[in-house]
Amino acid sequence: MAIKKYEKNGAILYEVYVGGRNARGERWQRRRNNITSLRKAENIEFELMRELAKVKEEAIPYRWHEWLEHCLKHIRMTLSYSTGLNYEKSLNKWVTPHWSQIEIRTITKMQVYDILYKEVDSDLAAHTRKTLLKMIRRVFQMAVEEGCIDRNPCVGIQVKVAEVEQKVLTNTEVEIFLREAHITQHRFFPMWYVALTTGMRSGELLALTWKDIDFDADIISVSKQWSNKTGFGATKTQRNRIVPMSEDLKNYLQELKLKSLPEVEFVLPYLPEWLNGEQARITREFCQSLKITPVKFHDLRATFITNLLSRGVPLARVMAIVGHSQLKTTNGYLRKAGVDVKGATEALGYKMPKLSYSANVVSLADRRR
Repeated sequence: MAIKKYEKNGAILYEVYVGGRNARGERWQRRRNNITSLRKAENIEFELMRELAKVKEEAIPYRWHEWLEHCLKHIRMTLSYSTGLNYEKSLNKWVTPHWSQIEIRTITKMQVYDILYKEVDSDLAAHTRKTLLKMIRRVFQMAVEEGCIDRNPCVGIQVKVAEVEQKVLTNTEVEIFLREAHITQHRFFPMWYVALTTGMRSGELLALTWKDIDFDADIISVSKQWSNKTGFGATKTQRNRIVPMSEDLKNYLQELKLKSLPEVEFVLPYLPEWLNGEQARITREFCQSLKITPVKFHDLRATFITNLLSRGVPLARVMAIVGHSQLKTTNGYLRKAGVDVKGATEALGYKMPKLSYSANVVSLADRRR
C-alpha cells in the first residue's frame, strides 16, 4: 500500500497503489492515479484496503474442475459405481478441458450450448449428446441446491432425440422362441425362460440365488445384480422388489433345483458368453434363425412388460414388479402395448356401408361397357 506524489503538466498529483492476495492466494492489486489532493488519495487508499479485506475473507467460488470433483464424490456415494464412472469419464472428456478454470457462477447458457454443439465431436450421437446435457444439468443443480449459484444455466436447453423403436416379441413369437429353444436344448433356454416370465434384468438374473426364491409364497426377491465392471451390487434403482411366480415358472424352477448340485448357490448357469456380455447377440441370432422379430436379450424384459400391460395388469403393479423408479418409464411401454388407444376407433360416428362385393364388381364391369 502506498501513496505516491508526482508532477504532471505543472500540477501536483497523487497515485494510490494497494496490493495483496485474495482468498485463493492469487495476486490482487488496484492502482488509481491523477488524484488531485492528498486527502482524496488517502480516502481512495482506505476504500481499496477495505476491498482487499473483503476479497481475503470472501467464500472461495468454485471453479468447474473443483466443483465437479465435489459432485463426483457425492454421486459415487449415492448412485451405482458404474453411474459415477460414466459421469467422471464423460464430463472429464467433453467438458473439463474447456471449463476447468472457469468459475461455475460465471458459466452461461450459451457456453453450455457451445459444449453440446461446438466443442464435442460433430458425429456424436444425439442420444449421447442428450445424456451429456443431463449430466451437466445435474452438476449445476447440485450447485444450486448448495447455494453456490443462483440459477442452473441448463434450464430451457433440450437435445431432441428420435424415439428408438423398442422391439418386442408377439405372444405367438414367444411360444415359437421358447419351444424351439427347449427342443434344441439351447444353452440359454433357462435364462430366456426366466427373463420372459419375470421381467428381470440380465444382471439381476446373474445374481439370482436359491435363497431369493420362496416356493411357499410363490415370490422371488430381487435385491442385487451382477456387472462385469463392478461385480455384485445393488439393483439399478438401488431398491429391492418382489416378483410373483406363475405356476409354470414355479414348476420349472423346482425341476431346475432338483437337477442342480446342493453346493450350487446360483439359480442359473454361468455361461462364458453371458459373463462376457454376448447374450444380446446370441438372442438376436437365435431369433433370426427362427425368422421371428430379432430381439436382444434386454428386449425380453420389454416383451414381459408389454404383455402384462396389454392383458390389463394395472400400470402401478407392473411398475412395482419390474422395478421402474419413474412412472414415465412404464408409460412408454404402455404406448408400445397400445393399451391407451385400444378400442378408441369403435367410438367413430360413421360406419362402412354394407355393400355386396359381387354387386360392386358387376357395377364396375357395366360402366366399362
